[in-house]
Amino acid sequence: MDTSTHILIVDDDRDIRSLLGEYLDGNGFKATTAADGKAMWAALQQQNFALIVLDLNLPGEDGLSLCRTLRGKSATPVIMLTARSEPLDRILGLEMGADDYVPKPFEPRELLARIRSVLRRTQATKSPETGQARKFRFGDWVLDTTARHLVSPDNTIVSLSGAEYKMLTIFLEHPNQILNRDQLLNMTHGRDADPFDRSIDIQISRLRQKLGEDARSPQIIKTVRNGGYVLSVIVSTDE
Repeated sequence: MDTSTHILIVDDDRDIRSLLGEYLDGNGFKATTAADGKAMWAALQQQNFALIVLDLNLPGEDGLSLCRTLRGKSATPVIMLTARSEPLDRILGLEMGADDYVPKPFEPRELLARIRSVLRRTQATKSPETGQARKFRFGDWVLDTTARHLVSPDNTIVSLSGAEYKMLTIFLEHPNQILNRDQLLNMTHGRDADPFDRSIDIQISRLRQKLGEDARSPQIIKTVRNGGYVLSVIVSTDE
């Protein structure tokens, strides 16, 4: 089976599993469904998936815990399904490593568009074009775009989620350039910003932690008041 189009749907609602499974099957994807975390892990042991659609509110181990554990083992993209009335859950999902989120209730077409967008971004980060930089050097850090490794100053490999990798790559491709939230959301998620959407701030906070930044006085990715964010160190590239 072509794993590039195989989606795992994890939701305890049988109707949602059935609806999404049939909808994705009818739109060029192969869908496998799971009702809880135990079934999710069983499916992952048997098959590689291009992306996981993961409900936050699951019986037993919830989606946040599952996403956190998954991120320690795999960079498989995750789209979290969250309750519209609970924005904190969306923030926590991004902190746990989700690549995007879709609030319930939702239109299947919206989820399909988000799946395609995340997969395009994932494929783009895995397949650098000829002539594109293979390594970015910034400060004492190195991002290897061939191996998709972030290497720390003490030569330790730091794990990045797909969203973190994409965000860091964007900053490295635009050094010393102020990027506002609208620009960053469009470049990373392919959509316009919601005035109440804090996902960019959460992802940058998470990326700063990976870079060992002091949250009160970051030196690599700085906040520009009323402007956005800027990568403020010198960047060099190896081809």
